[in-house]
Amino acid sequence: MSVAVHIESLDQEGRGVARVDGKVTFVDGALPGESVEIRTWRRKRSFDLAGATRILHASSQRVAPPCPHFERCGGCSLQHLDERAQVAIKQRTLEDNLARLGGVRAEEILPPIHGPAWGYRLRARLAVRHVAGKGALVGFHERRTHHVLEMESCAVLPARISGLIVPLRDLLGAMQLAARIPQIEVAAGDAADALVLRVLDPPGEHDLALLRAFAERHAVDIYLQPAGPDSVYPVQPERLRPLFYRLPDFDLTLHFQPIDFTQVNRAVNEVLVRRAVDLLDPRPGQRLADLFCGLGNFTLALARRGAQVLGVEGSVELVVRAEENARRNALAQRAQFLAADLFEAPQRVLAELGPLDGMLVDPPRHGAHGLVQALGEGAPRRLVYVSCNPATLARDAGVLVRDNGYRLRAAGVMNMFPHTSHVESVALFERLGSSPMEKTA
Repeated sequence: MSVAVHIESLDQEGRGVARVDGKVTFVDGALPGESVEIRTWRRKRSFDLAGATRILHASSQRVAPPCPHFERCGGCSLQHLDERAQVAIKQRTLEDNLARLGGVRAEEILPPIHGPAWGYRLRARLAVRHVAGKGALVGFHERRTHHVLEMESCAVLPARISGLIVPLRDLLGAMQLAARIPQIEVAAGDAADALVLRVLDPPGEHDLALLRAFAERHAVDIYLQPAGPDSVYPVQPERLRPLFYRLPDFDLTLHFQPIDFTQVNRAVNEVLVRRAVDLLDPRPGQRLADLFCGLGNFTLALARRGAQVLGVEGSVELVVRAEENARRNALAQRAQFLAADLFEAPQRVLAELGPLDGMLVDPPRHGAHGLVQALGEGAPRRLVYVSCNPATLARDAGVLVRDNGYRLRAAGVMNMFPHTSHVESVALFERLGSSPMEKTA
């Protein structure tokens, strides 16, 4: 049975929010200000889940999704919303979270960082499913299911990667091991592309020959992953091309391995690094820390400005990669790296770092709560926080402002994942008084 409702807002998953007899209902495919007919597909005690079956009054910001798979694919949730409106909603989400969860407001709202809206996704995880009688399906999961969507292309992948979906389907359909390959990781660099096939059994010579031929035909490098991240190995080590990306504003080239964490949207990352460095404002002679530094994305840019920078990262493998990148870019004297768990013992790690003039923090989705609580009296004067979750940023911002004497000087969003509800942001905190280095000068 369909019910007509008015959509009040969007939630953080890109669903319309309505009320039916006073009960919150989350509506797939609906936008704020619209009147729609809905069909409820799941009822829970405090809310219902529904889909829009008919648009009675459309928003002026509604657009026609260009992707033929949009209504079924779980990869994107906002293709039906104008790109500028997507960014405005993400900015509002950030501000609402800061106020509601952190009890803080930014003194300045930074201009949003934009990038390409299509063909931007340089990292992706494609699901694979072997269907008896149909062969292999390669793509993203369908919405609200674990089924793999039968798709021929993807508008947010680069054209050269999107163009591999059908050939990959044919490849896997011909492999004896097809039913034992559940996923494919895609990693695109500036000069090479890699595919990492998760394999639950070792491939035989027949399958290896098919993989080698596919790699040569499509100019990609293929890796296999039989177990954890450490098990990844190339099918043809003799013909591997290096994976790297450039940060031209800082004359940097950063090399990475196919399952290393790198930002999905390379163009937005370039602007983000420039903004984060400008906000932290590094100077020659200053001591800075880059926490959760990965392979040195921010560390080396800060060092290029003349500061001494210590990058801290929990993954030993990424620390090794960061050190290699520092050497390649002639920055080993100004950028050093430490492998340490910033969640288990943040106070010990901060004590080991010593006095700092500034700090950049780029944590995973669950934020850096323990770290910001441990800052104490030795906290640096300026702190830049790069976030992929506005809720945990807001929580940590509350601690920084309420307990550590910081002001939230500026905050803004970046559209790292266009057409999705992901909200990525950057914020600048400044502490009243002088920094530890200034006090000892």
